Amino acid sequence: MNRDLYIDFAKGLATLSIIFIHTAFWSGQFYIIPELRVFSLVFDVALFYALSGITSGSNIEKTFYRLLKLQITYMIFVTLLFFLDYFFKIFGLTFFSLEWLQNFYSTFGSKYAATSISTAPQWQNLGNWYLHEYTNADTFPVVMGSFWYLKVYFILTVFGVLILRFFPKHINWFIGICMALTLLFNIFAEIYPNGQVGYVAFYMTVFLVANKMKGKTIPTKIIPVLYGLVAAALIWMFWYFGNDIFFKINKQKFPPKIPYIIWSLFSLTTLFVLYNRLKITKENFVTHIGKNAIFFYFGQGISSSLVYFLVVPLKENIPWWILMVLIYIVNVILAFIIATGLKKFDAFGWKILEFLRLKTASK
Repeated sequence: MNRDLYIDFAKGLATLSIIFIHTAFWSGQFYIIPELRVFSLVFDVALFYALSGITSGSNIEKTFYRLLKLQITYMIFVTLLFFLDYFFKIFGLTFFSLEWLQNFYSTFGSKYAATSISTAPQWQNLGNWYLHEYTNADTFPVVMGSFWYLKVYFILTVFGVLILRFFPKHINWFIGICMALTLLFNIFAEIYPNGQVGYVAFYMTVFLVANKMKGKTIPTKIIPVLYGLVAAALIWMFWYFGNDIFFKINKQKFPPKIPYIIWSLFSLTTLFVLYNRLKITKENFVTHIGKNAIFFYFGQGISSSLVYFLVVPLKENIPWWILMVLIYIVNVILAFIIATGLKKFDAFGWKILEFLRLKTASK
């Protein structure tokens, strides 16, 4: 079966959009105008859940094996991250003053900004990361700020494959239940579940609707109607919540509330409209990113943290829009380099695990 390059292309564009979002909302807080930071959220993380729905099936064993591999790859990555973070602190204390290092961390809003910096490894942090408790990696703050997506992805995929496997004729019912729960949580905010549980209802709706779209094409005559409904929803949002809601979209994202859900409808509609309509026939830079999306997602967390080093000295000397373009390009290049290295490190980690397996296997 030939690989659908449109899926890789869409994943690649979504990943590039995430890099821009993290450029705008992390180091970009120092110089990018608020309006553009909000507009960066047009193509956001909901696309990944939709693409996961399109590519998911009802094979439980295959899905769980894929999730296990992802968990191990994640553990290999955070182990590397733990030591990178630790050695940076040791390097900083060796070559710079404690005051300099605390000023550096204060740029990130780190807990170390006002406390002493321990030279002992904080092993409990690594254990927490393994269990998806995302305590901050102080040197690379964007990494853990990105990982909420991964926990929700695990939860969503497990529930999703169980629905597809055991209730294939009742998917519409589950879509209705998820939509009803999403609406209920928004109307009665006091019952909105804490933590990532509250994310699942909306993103499960996206996942299941996308799965229903697998192999289908939206009729051309329906496209204007869909975009008209999206426009109507946006007009209602600004009318009901007021124009200030525009600047609060990011706060409406955690957990997903009605304004953010409406804001995400344009990107999701565009994804489905182009699905089976836009033909990608050759692999390219964007499809390469899509095929290696997990490593780019890991890598952009590191690269989006590193660009702070450029932003702080340059933000007073370069017009903001030029600096934004420059930082984004540098961020993409760094993410590409880091993702390539992480993929090789992941392969090395798997070789070590295979070596240990062979050594400990019973003869």
